[in-house]
Amino acid sequence: MDKDIAKLNFEPGYLKLHRTGELAKRAQRLWDIMKSCRLCPRQCKVDRLAGKKGFCQANSQLMVSSFHPHFGEERPLVGTGGSGTIFFAHCALRCVFCINWQISQGEEAEAISIEELAEMMLRLQKIGCHNINLVTPTHYLAHILFALDIAVGKGLRLPIVYNSCGWERGEILNYLDGVVDIYLPDFKYWDNEFSQRHLPQVKDYAEVTREAILKMHRQVGVAKLTEDNLIYRGLMIRHLVMPNRVAGTKEIIEWIANNLPKDTYLNIMSQYTPCHQAYLYPEIARRITKQEYQEVIRWAKQMGLTNLDIQGW
Repeated sequence: MDKDIAKLNFEPGYLKLHRTGELAKRAQRLWDIMKSCRLCPRQCKVDRLAGKKGFCQANSQLMVSSFHPHFGEERPLVGTGGSGTIFFAHCALRCVFCINWQISQGEEAEAISIEELAEMMLRLQKIGCHNINLVTPTHYLAHILFALDIAVGKGLRLPIVYNSCGWERGEILNYLDGVVDIYLPDFKYWDNEFSQRHLPQVKDYAEVTREAILKMHRQVGVAKLTEDNLIYRGLMIRHLVMPNRVAGTKEIIEWIANNLPKDTYLNIMSQYTPCHQAYLYPEIARRITKQEYQEVIRWAKQMGLTNLDIQGW
């Protein structure tokens, strides 16, 4: 177990669910949902268990692109040992500007078993990662909970990070209550005009994401640094600043300030880079300017947000 975790007497919520058998029961319920898949807000209802692929391009075969300590995540997740990231293939959102499109929308992944996924988690713990960071996990939730149940039985004790696009069904998040320690959602768009343009066949990104983030907060609360400068529990929101104010950033910040505690962790990200199909959309075909980023920082401070992760601009 991570020495810092032992020192803080941290116990992830999934331990209790494992001991009572509830973790395995939830995994099975999520597996059954794939018979007519409704894991994500698209609810495309294909029979993934019969080998059919949903809009996300996933069937019941678990596909992972890579797993390793990641040092490019938020500092309170990285620490000295890195965040133990597992990158899952495919994605239900399929952003036109996705920087990881080869994974989310391509074929850069390998088929693995649930048992192998459990061993990945244990390996990341053994080499000193501070958490298990599940990247784009929604469409593989059943596999993940089955694997987690196995890994816990073999000694896994790290916090679970749910690293997602933010566009999540509240009903499905209920299955994660007590399983996930740290929610790490994106809040990409407020303006449906542009979200519908940049997120294929998505008409409700902002509305669904707002409700999902509120539910995440109710489950895990505010993310707070511990004495070792790490976060073990709480909500950490990411917002990617985009060119020409297309994301509705000011409205997103105002909503966070008015609906969540002022010390809610907000990572204001400056690294937008036109990738994948972004050059087909003139409004997002360039990187942001220093002035655009500083404008967002000013808005956040004016709204009284106090727990900002600000890039070095």
